[in-house]
Amino acid sequence: MRIGVPKETKTLEGRVALVPAAAGDLVKRGHEVWLEKDAGIKSGFSDEQYTQLGVKIAADAADLYEKGQLIVKVKEPIAGDLKHLRKDHLLFCYLHLAAEPELTRHLLDIGLTGIAFETVELPNGDLPLLAPMSVIAGKIAVQVGTHLLHQPEGGKGKLLGGLPSTERGKVVVFGAGQAGSASAALAAAGGSNVVVFEMRQDRMDQMMRLGNNVTTLYPYADVVAREVASADLVVGAVLVTGARAPHVLTREMLKGMQDGSVVVDISIDQGGCFETSRPTTWKEPTYVEEGVTHFCVTNMPGAVPQTSSQAICAAILPWVNKLASGDAWRQNQALVRGINVEGGKLVHPALQGMNV
Repeated sequence: MRIGVPKETKTLEGRVALVPAAAGDLVKRGHEVWLEKDAGIKSGFSDEQYTQLGVKIAADAADLYEKGQLIVKVKEPIAGDLKHLRKDHLLFCYLHLAAEPELTRHLLDIGLTGIAFETVELPNGDLPLLAPMSVIAGKIAVQVGTHLLHQPEGGKGKLLGGLPSTERGKVVVFGAGQAGSASAALAAAGGSNVVVFEMRQDRMDQMMRLGNNVTTLYPYADVVAREVASADLVVGAVLVTGARAPHVLTREMLKGMQDGSVVVDISIDQGGCFETSRPTTWKEPTYVEEGVTHFCVTNMPGAVPQTSSQAICAAILPWVNKLASGDAWRQNQALVRGINVEGGKLVHPALQGMNV
């Protein structure tokens, strides 16, 4: 099969879907792999590293999409990509369509088959292609939040971990999946007092094991309001597979926080889990609501493209192999569950009934 890897076009997005070694493995399996010129540069991979392994270079996006049958990218297609997509394309990438009705309409009009990384689901409910980027986003949330608490950034001037003679900072995390647990672990390791809101008992137990500075609570509304009011940093990492994220932090709760506090919404790809969240980019990553700094960048892992590209590629390569091997992939239930759109119809159950 002809596999096309385009250059990512989202603002300051540096990832590439296939690193050279992975593309080379696909070539050895008999596939024809095309890379858009300079698609790997921001991740630290030159075109020459690809061509040495048998990958062919497309001069531009139009050439790349013309050549490719299976299009493998990282982020959802935007305007520059959509004009090149065709009905016969098999698109494999993050889509997050529940929060993108306009993109959904475009893909339905094109009529292609779109399989979303975030909805490829194993029988036990695990989401293997979402996990690595979730972990990275969870770590970035705490790193960025720590920085935004600095007074020159408009923060309250709080050092999260504290030190002898000062109080520790407080971090509240919503959700203890891959992203939330990564945030909680990093915040706890840095010395913060951490409160994790979670509904599953097994995840609560896992978070408690991080250390004596971690508390886990059920998200009763009055308890959430109490804990958020005294938080320095709040991280939202709530996920309902394929669907819009529910709001777990209301504007009224936000009003109870001190000025200069910070909230980071990792769930923003799926619409955001804070009432006051709206998508931002790495170019203009923050805004202030009710005196609280909001960080809601929709491609957080794109800031560390070398690490992120290696991680996502290792996760997706086995699935790319399956998709490139003819229609046999339709016998794989995890991939079938991952189909979001096909032939002009919404396929994934979480999207059916969506107003597009």
